[in-house]
Amino acid sequence: MDKHYILLMPKFVSMILITGGTGLVGAHLLLKLSEAGENIRALYRNADTLTKTKNLFAHYGKEPFFDTINWVQGDILDVPSLETAFTGVTHVYHCAAFITFNPKEEEQLRKVNIEGTANMVNCALAFGIHKFCHVSSIAALGDTINNGDTITEETEWNPERSHNDYAISKYGAEMEVWRAGQEGLNVVVVNPGVIFGYGYWQQGSGAILRTVQKGQYFYTFGKCGFIAVEDVVNCMVLLMESSKTGERYILIAENLTYKEMLDDVAEGLGKSKPSMYATHLLTSVGWRVDWLISKLTGKKRMLTRSMAQSSHATDVYDTTKIKEALGYNFAPLKPYIKVLCERFKAAQVRG
Repeated sequence: MDKHYILLMPKFVSMILITGGTGLVGAHLLLKLSEAGENIRALYRNADTLTKTKNLFAHYGKEPFFDTINWVQGDILDVPSLETAFTGVTHVYHCAAFITFNPKEEEQLRKVNIEGTANMVNCALAFGIHKFCHVSSIAALGDTINNGDTITEETEWNPERSHNDYAISKYGAEMEVWRAGQEGLNVVVVNPGVIFGYGYWQQGSGAILRTVQKGQYFYTFGKCGFIAVEDVVNCMVLLMESSKTGERYILIAENLTYKEMLDDVAEGLGKSKPSMYATHLLTSVGWRVDWLISKLTGKKRMLTRSMAQSSHATDVYDTTKIKEALGYNFAPLKPYIKVLCERFKAAQVRG
């Protein structure tokens, strides 16, 4: 080939679309990719939701990078707005999801997580997207035969087992992604556990910190997988930059009992560690009382049946696959939580 022709060939320029950029994972992903100088477009529903993301950038002294993001108003349930957002895009990170364990919100949960994901992958196929990363959850993984068994990416989902509405919605969302993969879309799926990270104190792990700060007296010996948001984001980017496709990856830094996790948070906040064991009987009575209070007062559910049951589950998540794929080492959680708690306390002082 003539060397002059080679010099004149246009350089490939990628455009990355991110949904859920106003949430914990999406916002940290925006921070990482904007710092790297990537060409980014992010979907948002209304201007008010941008505040937390802007505050995150400000916390790290990265306000100028926020202004480099091409924010497009839209909704994953509004296909015309997605068609606008997808124009010129080459890669997609689908971080948007609805997270709730309130049975009253089952319809909205399935609509956003399943129908919304179907809209996303359909657009990805229609617009010829090069690669698509879907943020799922360990809730969408398969079922073990015995409590305490190890769960891998290959553990099969048993439809005859009882699953909460959130798990069903995330499993359904993954089915849409795998369907798109069969139709030719290059996809990778990550299944993170409970994610700790700065900001977003009203939800997820942020709500855990707020609860412990107010006083958390009860604990269980149930076990779950936990991870830092920076590790989730790093793995997502590395997977998208790799040749990996058609695979899912469990993202867990450590499998901890709820007592171990709560003790670490309490220590980081300078609060008393929970000292009262919540037995199966106590949590069983607790969710029923919570249901009654919600029924009589209309208050939001604080403890549902599925939450009570999962608080005693002791499944262990295997991270061999992601470690072998990327050679990645996760941040130890105890020191990470300690630093996070200090930042949380500082944020509360600032108001």
